[in-house]
This record gives sequence, structure tokens and C-alpha cells, in this order.
Amino acid sequence: MSIYCRGCSNIIAESDVSHSKHCSCNSLDVYDWMSDFGDLPVKHDLVEIRFKNTRKGFYRNVNKLLLEKGEVVAVESSPGHDIGIVSLRGELVLEQMRKYNVSPDDESLKKIYRKAKPADIEKWKEAISLEVPTMLRAREITADMKLNMKIGDVEYQGDITKAIFYYIAEERVDFRELIKVLAEEFRIRIEMRQVGARQEAGRIGGIGACGRQLCCSSWLTNFTSVTTNAARIQEISLNPQKLAGQCSKLKCCINYEVEVYSDAKKEFPDLTLVLDTLEGQYYFQKADIFKKIIWYSGSADSAMNMTSIHIERAREIIAMNRNGKKPAKLVEQTEIVIDERDHKEDFLVNDSLTRFDDAARPSKKKKKKNRKKRNKFKGPKNDM
Repeated sequence: MSIYCRGCSNIIAESDVSHSKHCSCNSLDVYDWMSDFGDLPVKHDLVEIRFKNTRKGFYRNVNKLLLEKGEVVAVESSPGHDIGIVSLRGELVLEQMRKYNVSPDDESLKKIYRKAKPADIEKWKEAISLEVPTMLRAREITADMKLNMKIGDVEYQGDITKAIFYYIAEERVDFRELIKVLAEEFRIRIEMRQVGARQEAGRIGGIGACGRQLCCSSWLTNFTSVTTNAARIQEISLNPQKLAGQCSKLKCCINYEVEVYSDAKKEFPDLTLVLDTLEGQYYFQKADIFKKIIWYSGSADSAMNMTSIHIERAREIIAMNRNGKKPAKLVEQTEIVIDERDHKEDFLVNDSLTRFDDAARPSKKKKKKNRKKRNKFKGPKNDM
């Protein structure tokens, strides 16, 4: 039997439990850059333990066990014990605790019992094998009870005494009766934990539109609100299919560059103003924020025959209009604005698969000359 490494998409053999020591593709993995310094003295006994997907916890190594990253350990739980994998140790654990607002002096932190024994690992694997059938059966039960909720994942405790059911619901759900049915069905202690759409995407994982692993499953832990105003500031097309991520919510990456665009837009004049010249009125159509170029056209409803000017020229015309003056033309003769997007060199014009064939193939004259040289070195044939 093969199992999935906890928090990892790789399938490992039943006997290869040490895979997790070398695996760094688990969710929310933290690179231990201090590992190159060797075994430095540590002034605390805190260790970060990871479980299924994005669930992590901080535990005290009260028994002074010599632990390495990737080792399977048995930790304190309520009730019983749980099985997890050491994901981080040393001074970086304090940095992670500060990130998650956990105090190192918190007395509620649980402790590590021991390194997992073969019997612990066998029971842990049995618990993992029960998770998918339990999730599918729980979905059938919620559908029969007509509850407006979706069970997205199930995580068994390492000793198979408790299971966490992660669910999504738009409204508040009364699942008191559901807990009774699930407890009778599976004969375990039930814990219901509600998660949002973004948290579920982080737990499940996947590949984003950029071709990389989802941010919420690789490094992102703080889910700040994302609005369409952030897309407007960056002049992104308000297409719901392109703005939405795999969680059906607005992509978190829309917020990444908003501040840069906001700072760059401070240098721009009011783009809603109409530029009045002796040739006519010009209306704003689009702008290139980083090149500081603005495009105007003679019609507010049409983008035909657009003219590009620098923001300094736009400010100058706006100042003249406020003083009751009009420039002769929108673009001065001395001003040359080049749109590089229309003058880019196409590097793929000569990028043919056979572009080197003719150069590599020798001509007929060279072939004849080479043949003469070979015959000269061979010498006359000896008649037998």
C-alpha cells in the first residue's frame, strides 16, 4: 500500500517513512536557512510540527529528544495523542511564532511525547487510509439531511480517536444533529471546523493561472480582503473569469502591486478633465503609468485616432485651460512621444527551426573539393 506524505502531494511507499526528511514541497514550508551553520545552541525547547496540509502547531520538547526535520513524532492531543512531522526547529521557530502571534511563554502549548514507534506509524497510516472514505460518506449524510454545507476535507487524529471535519458554509448551519449521526456512524469523537473559500483552496492546493503553486498553499497565511478597486487602480480588465482564483474569490495577487501603482499615479494629472485646444477637445482613453504617457482621442465614446502625450504636456494644457487659454495643438512639434509597444522588434521573424540548415550544409563546390582531398590522401588503388 502507498500513502500520501502529510502536507505533500508525493506518494510514498509504505516502508519509506523517511521521505518527509528530504521533502520540501509540503504546504507552507519554511526554508531553514540557518541549517548551514550546523547545530547551534538553542535556548528554548520549542519545535514546529506539521500535520495534514496547512495545519501546523508549536510543541515543547520537554524530554530533550534529538529531533531532525522530517522525523515523525507523537505529540500531546486532547484526547489521546496525535502523529505529526517535525517541520522546523531552532531559532527560526521563534520567528514563526511571532508571525502567528503565539507567545513562547504560553502555558497551553502541548508537549512532544516521543519519536513515533512502528506501532504508532502503522496506526497513523490506517488513519490516513480512512480519511477519503469518511469524507465521501459524510457528504452523503449531509446531503440526506439537506444541510447547506460542504465537507471539504477530513483529518483523522494519529490514534484514530478523533476526526476533524473541515466544511464550508455560506450561512450559519445547525449541525448538532449531524455530529450525533457522524459519531454513531464512525464511532469516533467529532470536531467540526469551518473554513473560508480561501482557506480551503490553501488546504487542497493546486496550480494558479501563473503556472506556479497557489500562494495560499505555498507561503501566504494572512488573507487580506481583495476588492475590485485594486484592479481599477492597476487598470486591469474587470473580467470575473480572469480576476477570480480557484477559490472563486478575487485573486490575492491583485493586492501585491497596488501600492506601487498608487504611488506612480500621484504624478499624473486629473484624467477626467477634458483637454481643450484650438483643434478641438480631447478625451482621456488610457495611460501607461510607468512610462508616464497618456492617450487622448477626439471623441469621448471612441478610441479611434488616439494621440499620446507626456504627463508634463497634459499638465501644461490643463494649466492653460484654467487660465482661459488654449494651445494650438495637443502635441507640440518639439515633443516626440514614441510608443515602444508599436515599435518593438519581432525577434521571432527569423526564429525558424531550419534557419541553420543552409549554413551548415556545404555547397557543391566544397563537396567536390573535399572529395579530391580525400582521394589524394588515399593514394592510387592497388590492383590485386
